[in-house]
Amino acid sequence: MDVTRLPLSGLTLIKPSVFRDARGFFLESYSQPRYAELGIDCVFVQDNHSHSVGGTLRGLHYQSRPGQAKLVRVASGRIFDVAVDIRPSSKTFGKWHAVTLDAEEHAQLFVPVGFAHGFCVISESADVLYKVSTPYQPDTECTLAWKDPDLGIDWPVDTPLVSRRDEQGEAFSEFRRRAEA
Repeated sequence: MDVTRLPLSGLTLIKPSVFRDARGFFLESYSQPRYAELGIDCVFVQDNHSHSVGGTLRGLHYQSRPGQAKLVRVASGRIFDVAVDIRPSSKTFGKWHAVTLDAEEHAQLFVPVGFAHGFCVISESADVLYKVSTPYQPDTECTLAWKDPDLGIDWPVDTPLVSRRDEQGEAFSEFRRRAEA
């Protein structure tokens, strides 16, 4: 397993060992003891599966309380995966980082509590699998505006397919005002 600590504290890229032969491949997609050794010691309580067509953008989502860590991977296709630091006390508050995840390399992105998360499908379609540390709670789910100029995310599509909720995401300036109050 190859582990890369990304520029935003806690954000981690994990590339599992993939064993390939004429039959296909095998990889260990998650092992609680091994991930705990990496500092990823949260308890995952729910697995989610998202299937999206090319050009779909989902996000930027977060749970307001108690927060939600995610371990994201792609089972088919390719995505541009983004995490935004929304921890007011962080030195990188309001900064974002993106990685490309795909079904060929099998890399995973660990997104700790305190980040908004979203992705854009950059293949014909994609199946995204992710573990979360708290169950989905509609009353605490929040969305930041994916195209907010204050964040300045360089999405790889100009006119993505987005949900009504994602289109109406909160401006980061409003989030900042509330978070710093």
